[in-house]
Amino acid sequence: MSQTPTARRPIRDLPDELISQIAAGEVVERPASVVRELLDNALDAGASQITLRLSAGGVRLILVEDDGLGIPREELPVALRRHATSKIASLQDLESVGTMGFRGEALAAINSIADMSLLSRTESDPHAWQLDGRSGELKPAARARGTSVEVRELFYATPARRKFLKTDATELAHCVEAVRRHALVRPDVGFAVWHEGKLVEQWRACSGENAQDQRLADVLGEEFIRKSVAVYYESAALREDGSPSIKVWGRAGIADAARARADLQFAYVNGRYVRDKVISHGARSAYDDVLHGQRQPVYALYLDVDPARVDVNVHPTKIEVRFRDSREVHQAVRHGAENALALPRAALAELGSEAPLANTASNLSFAAPLSVQENLATGLFGKPADNKPASPLYRAQPAMYFGAEKRTGQPGFEAMWPSRPPVTPPSPMDTNAASGWINASNSSAKTGSGPSNLPPGEWPLGRAIAQLQGIYVLAENTQGLVVIDMHAAHERIVYERLKNQMADLKQSGEQSIPSQPLLIPATFAATAQEVACAEANAQTLASLGLEIVPFSPKTLAVRAVPSSLADGDAVELARSVLAELSQHDASTVIERAQNELLSSMACHGAVRANRKLTIEEMNALLRQMETTERSDQCNHGRPTWRQITVRELDSLFMRGR
Repeated sequence: MSQTPTARRPIRDLPDELISQIAAGEVVERPASVVRELLDNALDAGASQITLRLSAGGVRLILVEDDGLGIPREELPVALRRHATSKIASLQDLESVGTMGFRGEALAAINSIADMSLLSRTESDPHAWQLDGRSGELKPAARARGTSVEVRELFYATPARRKFLKTDATELAHCVEAVRRHALVRPDVGFAVWHEGKLVEQWRACSGENAQDQRLADVLGEEFIRKSVAVYYESAALREDGSPSIKVWGRAGIADAARARADLQFAYVNGRYVRDKVISHGARSAYDDVLHGQRQPVYALYLDVDPARVDVNVHPTKIEVRFRDSREVHQAVRHGAENALALPRAALAELGSEAPLANTASNLSFAAPLSVQENLATGLFGKPADNKPASPLYRAQPAMYFGAEKRTGQPGFEAMWPSRPPVTPPSPMDTNAASGWINASNSSAKTGSGPSNLPPGEWPLGRAIAQLQGIYVLAENTQGLVVIDMHAAHERIVYERLKNQMADLKQSGEQSIPSQPLLIPATFAATAQEVACAEANAQTLASLGLEIVPFSPKTLAVRAVPSSLADGDAVELARSVLAELSQHDASTVIERAQNELLSSMACHGAVRANRKLTIEEMNALLRQMETTERSDQCNHGRPTWRQITVRELDSLFMRGR
């Protein structure tokens, strides 16, 4: 079927009103978009109290009142013009935006699709002035210092857009969420939300050192504070004024607080709420081996980045940003959350969770006297079972060493692993001989001189009292009963020890991960983007132990892979690394693959169910858990221990009723 040629139309200028309505289609999606823009302006004006009044979910009425600096009479008509703003005046200002708003489009866009009025008064004016957005009429009015923006009948000028809105309850929820996002980053400002004359939400201004945590508790609930740890990280790179180029702080939820949906993830860059893949990926990578399945972490993270190193002029809604060095941001977020999560909750109970946890991982990193290869050679995983060939992935374990690992430089650290080939351990059923073996190799487990430096009665995980069904260890502490999954707990201990040993190997003079050349290069069909990425990042790939070179214009060849991953799928590894390298930090792919191998080794090397432990061995296991990073979860994200308080036990037996 032939098409009739379209008649040529002349090129002409669009009317200003139509231009504003087109812009409104980008800026204003729903009432919550209007709320967000008006809150940005109120915060830029220095408001300390903001009140939002809504009707019909914001469709009939949106009224934002603040006590900011106000707008002078002569500037009120200019405020409704397109691209009129007080935030920037030059390209240099645009490249280092420090305010919430800057585009100068919001008020003009809103005025083009709704009935709008401005009421404002400055400190020097004798009274306020009210501007009608449709007629432009300016008249005196009564008001204290500040500004009120009233928006009625949203989308009345574009009825087709109004049909896409949801129910009043849904639109109200989106408006409240917009206020909540602003409230989380500005604890010094009070917020109140009214709907149909009823108070829906109110968050009072907070002050003092704990203002941020108080606002997080008010908005997200006390449970968020209880189930999260403080994050604080500063990058090594400095700005011209000597301050860190990137600073990350806030709170990250522990693994137990993870949710099925990613609905409690808040990230801010220079006070602006953003949805950014670099930040979300960096935060999620910090939970790689502590979350079970597809659970989503919860966090509220705040990034302070040099404004010249971040571009906020990416999208009209200003919810997206672009970083000059995305890898630096990714690493800062990842290390900040990872370091905070590394400290076990038992140690948090001892140290106090309110203290900044800067560089926690470095403070608690444990050096290993023997390398991974030496541990495998000397029987880290015990003797082979059933005359099977010795394999690092499966070893039977008649007796396991649970010595409480000491920090580098502490007395007795050399006793963590025997430096000589181990003697044949006693039978697990011979409790006397087993106790003697534990006592000889780990006296600190008996005396209580472990890393926590606490008397036995104050050990966070308590004193072992029994073993249940060969699976669980029961311990008593000051709060009540602690139940420990001994296999999951010891699996994490072995896993973290192997990871630290692998890190020591990498840092012992090696600038890159050792690689293993492939006898026959693995080739695969690649896209133009993958080929370009491999060519542009050849040096980075080499530092990761990978050699990926073009084989033809549409084919790549993998010639070398990391030595520890020589038996894996070279093509799949290469594709994953190139995909990550094009957006994020590819080193996480290599590290994740290596950790999966070490996790498998640790799982097979950890103490098995039905292995009878002595009280000394159980206590040594508990002391090790208190000093091992991420010991609250096993390698697969399952919890390793649970606390049952005396009150909970009393309720089971109806005591005190």
